[in-house]
Amino acid sequence: MKIVVLAKQVPDTRNVGPDAMTPEGTVNRAALPAVFNPEDLNALEQALRLKEQFPGSTISVVTMGLPKSAEVIREALYRGADNGYVVTDRCLGGADTLATSYTLSQAIRKIGDFDIILGGRQAIDGDTAQVGPQIAEKLGLTQVTYAEEILSVGPENKKIVIKRHIDGGVETVEAPLPLVVTVNGSAAPCRPRNAKRVMKYKNATVAAERSAENADKYAALIEKKPFLNITQWGAADIDADLNQVGKAGSPTNVKAVQNIVFKAKDSRTMTASDADVEGLIIELLNEKIIG
Repeated sequence: MKIVVLAKQVPDTRNVGPDAMTPEGTVNRAALPAVFNPEDLNALEQALRLKEQFPGSTISVVTMGLPKSAEVIREALYRGADNGYVVTDRCLGGADTLATSYTLSQAIRKIGDFDIILGGRQAIDGDTAQVGPQIAEKLGLTQVTYAEEILSVGPENKKIVIKRHIDGGVETVEAPLPLVVTVNGSAAPCRPRNAKRVMKYKNATVAAERSAENADKYAALIEKKPFLNITQWGAADIDADLNQVGKAGSPTNVKAVQNIVFKAKDSRTMTASDADVEGLIIELLNEKIIG
């Protein structure tokens, strides 16, 4: 199988400060610690299980962002992915979900050959759950959202069976290949890095990460080990319409980003004694919280 995984490097939303926004109203990603979007890791694990099930399968990871977002490609390579693509260009900055899905769909079109596209249900910096479905729409593909597990795949009849978690329960659906699948955080967690693969891919980079001072060093290294070159594409490489990318292609804007901490009004410590339990029940009844 040919598998594409969509991954995103996101700001760590546990550390949002006053400099989290730019004056233009976009997220200041350079000021925030970056992490691998959690649900994209769940999607990667489903891809890795498919690769194990079907020997000879390949996993290509695609991300859009600053050059430093190549870190999510390396993390995927450490865990078992085969190659990666970083789509980075100044004109892509400030993209909302519509512009992002357009850019990623163009990158997938350039990759060309795939059986399944997997991604997390949503990213923790936006929580929109829109990019995966929008990519499916732009590519004219079937989509299955809120997936928890891929139960079976029949390459001969081009059918896939997926368990998905929805409001009110769980359902099992069958869909044709190729398709787009978005994966819940309740799916199996991604496996840890493989030590041998870390040693193999720790020097993998995109061109924008290589400074003029170490360019010759990397050129010699990549000539000897081509797998250390992570493919870098700009807007022109994926034949993107500049009116549909970045802020130019984004009808929505982020107004503000803030860190909200929920605090209890008060707390108390209770024992398991009958008197404490009875007292709590009477209080809840009096306050009309229960009953």
